[in-house]
Amino acid sequence: MYDLFIFLYPWYLVGHIISVVAWMAGIFYLPRLFVYHSEEVSKNSNTDRLFVKMEDRLLNVIMVPAMISSWFFGVCLSIVPGVVDWAVFWPWIKLCSVLLLTIFHFWLSKQQVLFKKGQNKLSGRTYRIMNEVPTVLLIIIVTMVVVQPI
Repeated sequence: MYDLFIFLYPWYLVGHIISVVAWMAGIFYLPRLFVYHSEEVSKNSNTDRLFVKMEDRLLNVIMVPAMISSWFFGVCLSIVPGVVDWAVFWPWIKLCSVLLLTIFHFWLSKQQVLFKKGQNKLSGRTYRIMNEVPTVLLIIIVTMVVVQPI
């Protein structure tokens, strides 16, 4: 089994990178859609229904599968012998940051449901500010993996 994990390592890495890129694209774009949806669209209009449809498809067709596969391939990478030294601090910072990114994903899912029900209460400004959260987390995650500072 040990040899199999080592043999599959490059494929886990490819799957993880592709999944993370897709997830991050969605996680950056969905709050931007929410900005325009909250600022420019009247409730129960054709445009409102179009935005709900676009947000729903982005979330459920791209983001959810990408998040699941990011986690799957990330766990596979983390259990390949010799890849991650859990005795040092950087993988724990990365893991906490990925957990926060996942919580942010679920927060976006909740907001999408509120838009779908016509119950959004947040402003475009709030979504603009919240759109900075994944950027900060991405910087932390990539830094931890590449530099392994601690």
